[in-house]
Amino acid sequence: MASPLTRPAAAASSTATGEPPTVAGRRTQRVRRPGRRAWYGWLFAAPALLFYAVFVLRPLFLTIQFSLYKWNGIGPSTWVGLSNYGKIFSDPDLYVTILHAFELIIYFSLVPVVLGLVVASAIRRISQSRMAVVSRTVLFLPQVIPLVAAGITWTWLFSTTGLVNQLLSAIGLRGVTRAWLGDFDTALPAVGVIGAWVQIGLCTLLLLAGMSKIDPALYESARMDGAGPVREFRSITVPALRQEIGVCVTVTVISALASFDIIYISTQGGPGNSTMVPGLEIFYLAFSDRQVGVASALAVALMVLVLVVILPIQWLTREQS
Repeated sequence: MASPLTRPAAAASSTATGEPPTVAGRRTQRVRRPGRRAWYGWLFAAPALLFYAVFVLRPLFLTIQFSLYKWNGIGPSTWVGLSNYGKIFSDPDLYVTILHAFELIIYFSLVPVVLGLVVASAIRRISQSRMAVVSRTVLFLPQVIPLVAAGITWTWLFSTTGLVNQLLSAIGLRGVTRAWLGDFDTALPAVGVIGAWVQIGLCTLLLLAGMSKIDPALYESARMDGAGPVREFRSITVPALRQEIGVCVTVTVISALASFDIIYISTQGGPGNSTMVPGLEIFYLAFSDRQVGVASALAVALMVLVLVVILPIQWLTREQS
């Protein structure tokens, strides 16, 4: 058995001969350079990247290309440059769809986020009771139900003989009853109510998850200083949910600007064009009117519009260092 005094000499001799040094009679492994086999990670990501390139990037570039041509989808195409984009803002029937989408932001985004904050704050106060579990389940149900089924159900509820009009008649408001989705003045707000009903559950759960990370000691300190529930909500809860509110606003705004399925099922853009939105207009232009170039230009404009609206929201709600 070698003495401890001979081990450094053995290590030095092994280094001189080019062999790895030994520690306590065992050969140590050489440290490999980090990143030498980093391409393994790209190999695992390659299928997802390929899928994204084929089904997302390629259609995006083709849409931009089609927007510069006049094409019916079958015959030869004609180069028209940016005239399709000019038609979007010169044709009232096209740019009014963008105004409708902005109006839907009030119902799809503002209402669910505000109500989600209030409801989540109320559920947090009873988080230990069974009622909290039941409330979360009931509120999240609209996210589980297919939007097509939700649109059909709400179409029945808003019909002339639907449940909404029956309840109004029962409380003596028969004069207010109408075909809510068939009236020019109420069709778009009625569609907005459907969107708010769908989005409120998601916003509530996201905000409730964010509230769980807030230190309870902050609320205890606020109560010791005499703060009431409203002051706690305004000074502690809302500032701590900056990122969660940003996620909710981002998701719901995109849902409002790119809305299609609920409106297609409930009103199909009617009556007239009172509920026509860009997503539905793109569908009609491309597959009914055979104006693929104009439809593609409207799709590109909608994508730019979403980015213009979303990026400032992300910047305002990002976490401050």
